Amino acid sequence: MSQPVIREIVARAGQVILGKERQIKLALACLFARGHLLIEDIPGVGKTTLAQALAKLLGLQFHRIQFTSDLLPADIIGVSVFDRGLSTFRFHPGPIFAQVLLADEINRATPKTQSALLEAMEERQVTAEGETRALPDPFFVIATQNPSHQIGTFPLPESQLDRFLMRIELGYPDHAAERELLRGADRRDLLAGMPPFVDPKALVVLQKQASQIHASDALLDYVQALVDYSRRAPALASGLSPRAALAILAAGRAWALLEDRDMVLPEDIQTVLPCVASHRLRPTADAAGTGGERLIGELIAAVPVP
Repeated sequence: MSQPVIREIVARAGQVILGKERQIKLALACLFARGHLLIEDIPGVGKTTLAQALAKLLGLQFHRIQFTSDLLPADIIGVSVFDRGLSTFRFHPGPIFAQVLLADEINRATPKTQSALLEAMEERQVTAEGETRALPDPFFVIATQNPSHQIGTFPLPESQLDRFLMRIELGYPDHAAERELLRGADRRDLLAGMPPFVDPKALVVLQKQASQIHASDALLDYVQALVDYSRRAPALASGLSPRAALAILAAGRAWALLEDRDMVLPEDIQTVLPCVASHRLRPTADAAGTGGERLIGELIAAVPVP
């Protein structure tokens, strides 16, 4: 029952984000696994458009924050303002109170402002002025990030990166997709005319289905072996944490759902591993120039499939 729905979501998103079916499916897998998504790439390749398209298709309340160097935590969470008529302070919620929060160019804000998202991403709640307030359910952060070598960026701390279940890149479109982009309608016009395809209740059902995908003991052995090897690999200064292991399994289950399977295969784990693990691994000084994809490739090659 879920497969026609998932295929239609992917197809409709693909009408706006041309030639990026794999990235769309990875983003959906992240949302089905109840994770937060980090999209890292150069400006102008469709990061923001992808986030907006997914929110619209899934019928989710959407807020966008443009992160800048002068953005303050209160600009995200909200602030209390004195109400003269009631002679009391009233809390005015910030844009974080949405089902999908697009944190656009998150690494252009200072670390203090970035840290305002930590509690929200982990606990799905925020604490302001001594009071804790629950966030909507479902709640997702989709953040976009420019490459760290660009002017005016601040690196995300490891604790912040670890809150993102997956990190993906879009890359340049191929020749055919770019030609269709040049010939077609404006992406903003397409987004404006895009109706919701499902509602949040349907998304919750898909999330529940993903969490119930079977993972055998042999599959769990494989995940543990990957995590254990990352902690002993000579090229890595630190390995994958237990939270990362849970993230790998959750993402693998979601990918199996996307592929219309009722159990997780090692191929599912290998597909999602680069997106789940690359931003969590830190190479040693001797391997500092080694890219994340190469490190993941070596990790997969070193651990035998059960």
